[in-house]
Amino acid sequence: MIVSNHTGNQPLIELQGVTKVYGTGQAAMHALRGIDLSIDEGEFAVVMGPSGSGKSTCMNILGCLDTPTAGAYRFKGIEVGNLTRNQRTRLRRLYLGFVFQGYNLLNRTSALENVELPLIYRGVPSGARRTQALEALEIVGLKEWKSHTPGELSGGQQQRVAIARAIVTKPTVLFADEPTGNLDTARSHEIMALLTGLNRDQGITIVMVTHEQDMAAYAKRTVRFLDGLVDSDERNGRTP
Repeated sequence: MIVSNHTGNQPLIELQGVTKVYGTGQAAMHALRGIDLSIDEGEFAVVMGPSGSGKSTCMNILGCLDTPTAGAYRFKGIEVGNLTRNQRTRLRRLYLGFVFQGYNLLNRTSALENVELPLIYRGVPSGARRTQALEALEIVGLKEWKSHTPGELSGGQQQRVAIARAIVTKPTVLFADEPTGNLDTARSHEIMALLTGLNRDQGITIVMVTHEQDMAAYAKRTVRFLDGLVDSDERNGRTP
């Protein structure tokens, strides 16, 4: 069991002097060059930056999909670098949700079964799985589409199913990587309105990568990466 040292005065997420180097010697590539970043519980932060800026590497570290070369990553006051691989997996499973540009749904299974998947990994009994998955589909407005397979759904609907799958475990943080990248403008704004509602109504902390300024405008905060460093960190001046 992961024991949290988190208090109201601590950031939910904190990076201190985080570096990430791939390769060695002359072939070494410095993806992150000393990142300091903190995110409080309940924030909606967008991460932006050109390709190669380090934002994806940073997101992988935050999502416990990668580890820093140096520096500290604390989640709820816990030094993630001190956790075993199994403990990091448990942290990811218990506290984190993920939404990607590609919906990553299982094509031959229904929307309901796709949403149930993370609960299967948790060992949740079938009856409780179904109830929780239906609740998540209702939150994203797709309860009536529970029996449809991804091929019977539009791109926007598929992304809603993917979001339902990400929130069915009631994560503390939702990491969204270009969640509107495959959608048209109208569907993109629908997804952003949904994410804003999850942040406001469910209290889910959201950290989102995007290249689109109009999508970033939905967030409360924009962090820009450049050349492996935080180039700017600004409040957007909007209310939930």
